[in-house]
Amino acid sequence: MEETNFVMLWKEHYEKIDQSLAINKKLLRELTNQKAEYAMQSLVRHKQRGIIAVIVYLIILGLLLFFSIADYKPEKAYFVFSVMAIFLVNIKAIYDYIKHLTWAKRINYNGSVTDIQQQLSKLQFSIISHARIMCLQFPFFTTFYLSNKWFPHEVGMGYILFQVLLTGSFTYLSYWLYKNHTIKNLNKKWFRNMIAGSGGKSLLKAMDFYKELEEFKNN
Repeated sequence: MEETNFVMLWKEHYEKIDQSLAINKKLLRELTNQKAEYAMQSLVRHKQRGIIAVIVYLIILGLLLFFSIADYKPEKAYFVFSVMAIFLVNIKAIYDYIKHLTWAKRINYNGSVTDIQQQLSKLQFSIISHARIMCLQFPFFTTFYLSNKWFPHEVGMGYILFQVLLTGSFTYLSYWLYKNHTIKNLNKKWFRNMIAGSGGKSLLKAMDFYKELEEFKNN
């Protein structure tokens, strides 16, 4: 009889422990959702500000292109080509910003953790792809001010070498950054800082919260 009571007590004890763990997991999940949603709100605000900024930037570039092409002269070739390249890259930028904003707002934090992690991973991959495309415009910031009217025939060899070195360096930097904008570099501080400007910092925070939740469940 005493042995039966002892078993019953142990059974009740373990049931209470299970209930307590279940409650703790539920509270942890709710807290994780709140922290992740708060982090993603920062990304949403960043994308909203980015959309406004890029629209203004594109309007300015568009006006410069319009007047340059309307009154086109051979000496404006460098300017037109450079600004057009920058314009096209930023057209892609605003498309990405709108896409990221839409995806971020569609995340259902009441859904399964796996689904949320998949949506965050999809957004992360797209942000990295966006950041690497943005790197392609760097060389054109070193050529827009050139003019066929005076370059290269009216400048000395020293300036020509300087310009070649400058544009070549930015071209190599652009290529290097494009090549190294991959998920495998997320553990590197310089890369995390690079994508932070595209909202990657807030996204990484949200993803880390769910990683901690998964680790707690597995322990």
